[in-house]
Amino acid sequence: MPLDVDRTAVSGRWVRHGPDSAAGWPPLRVPPPDGRWNQGDVVGALYLADSEERFWAEWFRHLAEKGLPPNEQMPRRLWQWDVNVRVANLSTLGRLERVKLGPPKPGRRTWRRYQDVGHELWREGWLGLLAPSAARPRGRVLALFREGGGRIAGVRPVGGGRRIEEPPAPPTGMTT
Repeated sequence: MPLDVDRTAVSGRWVRHGPDSAAGWPPLRVPPPDGRWNQGDVVGALYLADSEERFWAEWFRHLAEKGLPPNEQMPRRLWQWDVNVRVANLSTLGRLERVKLGPPKPGRRTWRRYQDVGHELWREGWLGLLAPSAARPRGRVLALFREGGGRIAGVRPVGGGRRIEEPPAPPTGMTT
């Protein structure tokens, strides 16, 4: 039986960053890396955030989990992305509860249940999902499933990205 989710339209500018040498579309790694909503050996995913502050918060959370100092991961390139997609809406506590999930919390220990839901959505043919950020719960992240050539219809990087030499101060209101 399909998961009890609603479809939502997502459009506008979203952000993501990567190593300074990377192009807008991150290269497909084999297997793709794991994320909260995917296991790379099942399906890849492109993660975008609704603001620059949100993506930095997610990045700082990721580094804290791995015990990596931010300066060792610099420089970075910040990309703006034009997005116009329809995805599964898991953006509120009520919508998460409909698929038997609670609010995302930082840390990989809780990922398995989220990954199971992500995989089921992918198997059902969803392009991706909109969900709360674990690092800044008032914000949203967009997880878009990547297959084949790795491009996703309705999603494209804008320009050449902005090089960031030094990490910003960690955003206020982070959950780690």
